[in-house]
Amino acid sequence: MSRPTARPALAVLAALLVAGLPAAPASARGPSGCATPPAPARTVAEQPWPQQRYAPDRLTPLATGAGVVVAVVDSGVDRSHPQLAGRVLDGADFLDPGGDGTRDCAGHGTGVASLVAAAPRPGVAFRGLAPNARILPVRVSEQQVVDGRESGRTVDAADFARAIRWAVDHDADVLNLSVVLYADNPAVRAAVAYAVRRDVVVVAAAGNLHDSGDPRPYPAAYDGVLGVGAIGADGTRAAFSQTGPYVDLVAPGADVLMAAPGQGHRRAEGTSYAAPFVAGTAALLREYHPELGADEIARRIVAGADPAPGRGTGYGAGVLNPYRAVTESPVVAAARPRAGAALPVDRPDEAELARRARRASARDRALLVAGAAGAAAAAVVLLAVVLPRGARRRWQPAGPA
Repeated sequence: MSRPTARPALAVLAALLVAGLPAAPASARGPSGCATPPAPARTVAEQPWPQQRYAPDRLTPLATGAGVVVAVVDSGVDRSHPQLAGRVLDGADFLDPGGDGTRDCAGHGTGVASLVAAAPRPGVAFRGLAPNARILPVRVSEQQVVDGRESGRTVDAADFARAIRWAVDHDADVLNLSVVLYADNPAVRAAVAYAVRRDVVVVAAAGNLHDSGDPRPYPAAYDGVLGVGAIGADGTRAAFSQTGPYVDLVAPGADVLMAAPGQGHRRAEGTSYAAPFVAGTAALLREYHPELGADEIARRIVAGADPAPGRGTGYGAGVLNPYRAVTESPVVAAARPRAGAALPVDRPDEAELARRARRASARDRALLVAGAAGAAAAAVVLLAVVLPRGARRRWQPAGPA
């Protein structure tokens, strides 16, 4: 979740608050139907520090998230942003039934989605970690922080649980939950268990209420979920990022650049924005290793984390390293076990097997296209170099044998 003002533990959604994002005047243009559309943002040409740290171009030859669907259960995702065009599927709107999840009145979900799948563009130094992944938007909130106060609607816990199940039933491979409940809700717990059983990688923000005593955050605290805390550019834990056994690892979450609704970019902070770096890494792994189950992918991500600086708490296994997660074999012993009983994991059902087959097929198609392109390029070189030489030597076509 993005960083809000301190609140007591509640059984309602306590997240989706956009840090430092003021409401725009009513006359400002923004996403259709928004009472207070987000203020216009500018394109930033300076490379953000998370991109410097993770060098997405180094990952591109390995995987780009092609063929992988990442569900963003959030404030909606604005598909009109130039870097998200063609990457956002028709989703669902649980806040205003009938919508497809592509209206974002807060800007939170658009930012989260862009950290996963924003496409490279000339003159823009920002891009997502898995730019060929597809985003499945599931809208559950429109909250903002206006003059230091929360403003906007959210669904209740029951509808949040329905939103999770909907995403799973609509072929999500990875589930990004930059959303926090500060009470254990049975419906949400069951929905997360359902996602785990259906072989979905579930990633959730660890919460921003460290100064309020680290109240236990859900879904991050559920077994089977990768709970993500936040670090700053210096690699140390952000002051707001919660600490506890529910933090599996940390990722960039302070002064993070991301896409804004419509066009341009903005900066914000919160564990909300750390989670999609992990979700993007999961998308890369789902493409590169389509044979792996969600639990194996989670182990790779945790085992591939870099050691945290110092001896402070709140880092989990360490700092996310997408390159190591994709390229190195997992060290299962390095994965920190969760306390308590694990969620039951059923044997793969037919839907899960079909999903894995689709992933393998998507990767095979990508390799085939790449191979065909390479062969075509080689043929062009051959024609450009060999044939002129043959012509000079007066080569003749061969006759029948």
